[in-house]
Amino acid sequence: MLLPAAAAAAAARSASRLVPLSPCRRISSLKVPWKRDPVLDAAITRDRRFRQASRLVREVLLSPGRRLLFRYLTKRRERVKLPVRVHTFLRCYPTLLSFSPPPEPIASPSPQLLAFLDFASRLYEIHAPLLASRLAKLLMISSTHALPVTKIASAKRDFGLPDDFLVSLVPKYPDLFRLVGDPGPDASGNAFLELVAWDDKLARSVIELKADKEADVLGIRPRPNFSVKLPKGFYLKKGMREWVRDWLELPYVSPYADASSLCPGSPEAEKRTIGVLHEVLSLTVERRMALPIIGKFCDEYRLPNAYPNAFTRHPGIFYVSLKGGIKTAVLREAYDEKGELVDRDPMLELKERFVAIMEEGHKKYLEDLKRKREALQKEREVAGREGVKLPVEMEEQFEEDWHSGASEGDDDTDDAYAQ
Repeated sequence: MLLPAAAAAAAARSASRLVPLSPCRRISSLKVPWKRDPVLDAAITRDRRFRQASRLVREVLLSPGRRLLFRYLTKRRERVKLPVRVHTFLRCYPTLLSFSPPPEPIASPSPQLLAFLDFASRLYEIHAPLLASRLAKLLMISSTHALPVTKIASAKRDFGLPDDFLVSLVPKYPDLFRLVGDPGPDASGNAFLELVAWDDKLARSVIELKADKEADVLGIRPRPNFSVKLPKGFYLKKGMREWVRDWLELPYVSPYADASSLCPGSPEAEKRTIGVLHEVLSLTVERRMALPIIGKFCDEYRLPNAYPNAFTRHPGIFYVSLKGGIKTAVLREAYDEKGELVDRDPMLELKERFVAIMEEGHKKYLEDLKRKREALQKEREVAGREGVKLPVEMEEQFEEDWHSGASEGDDDTDDAYAQ
C-alpha cells in the first residue's frame, strides 16, 4: 500500500538527513576524548569503604556456620582488595564483626550485622516481583533468551539480586524461569537460566516507558530516544556533533527486538548497542556497572568486542569513571548535579542500612580515640612534671590508631589509573 503524500515527503526528508550516516564510515573511526567528571567520580569514591567492608564481611558470611578464624581472614586481605591490615580496618568499624577471645579468635557476624541480615531477607521478600521482572528482562535481552548462571552470579549484586537467587527467587516464578543443568553449590557449575515465556509487558525499555509516560501527560507520544546532556565544559568537534545529531534521528532500536539483521559497525547497529547498554545500566541498582562485568555478557547480548568505546563515543549519555582501579560505566541521566541518584532503586536501602552500621561503629571508634587522646595528653603532662618519658609503645600505638581513623575518606586509588 502506498504511503500518503505527506508521509512520503516526511520519509524523504528523513532519508536526506541520514545520508551522512552511510555505513561506509565505520563507527570505530569516530573518536571522542575522555574528560574527567569530578561529580560522578566522587559518587564512586564515596563508596570505597563500603565496597571494602562488604567484601570483607562476605568472607565471613560465606564461611561454614558464618564463622571464620581471624588468622584465615587476615590472609584474605589481598583477595578483598583491602589497602590496610584487616585488624586496622575492623578496629575502625567495630560494629561489623564480633570476635571470640584469644588465643584463636573467631570472626562472626555482630549483633548489628545479624539484624541487618534479617532486614535484607524481608526486603528481598517484599521486592521479589521487582527482582523477578528485572531478571526476566536480562534474559529477554539475550539473543537466546538464556544466560549462564555463572554470569548472572557475577553481576547479582549490581542488579540487587540475593546471593541465593537460584533458591530464594527463581523457584517462585516457574512461569518465567527454567534452570537447565547443575549450577553447583556456589553457582559455578555449567548451568543456564532460561526464559519460559515471553512477556510483552516486560519487553519495554526505560526509553520506551518514558515516551509512554510523556504521551499520557501530553496526549502526543514523542519518539523514543536517548537523553543527551554533555557535562559542563565538554565540547564535541563539529564533525562529531553533526554525526551525533543525525545518529539521534535514526529510529530507536529496542534492546528486546531481534537485531540479527543489522549490519555490524553500522549506525543502526550502534543505536542498538547503545540501547542495550542503556537498558542494562538502567536495570542496575545504582545505574552503573564495572566494564569487565558488562563484558561477560557480550556474546549473549551481541555486543561488539570494542563495546567499551561505545561508552566514550557518547559522553552525553554515559560516563566512564577510572576511580577504584577499575573502569565503571555510569548512566549520566541517572545522577543530578550533586552526583546523587535521581530515581532511587528500592534495593538501595540495603546499602544504606549497611553504611549506617559502619558509621555507627566508626563514630564509636572515634569517640574512643578521643578519650585515648585526652588520657595520653594527661599522661604526658604528668610525665613532664615528674621528668619521666612515656613508653615508646604507648606513643606508637596511639599514632597508629590516630592515623587509621584520620585516613577515613581519603582516596588511595586516584589518577594513576587514568594514565
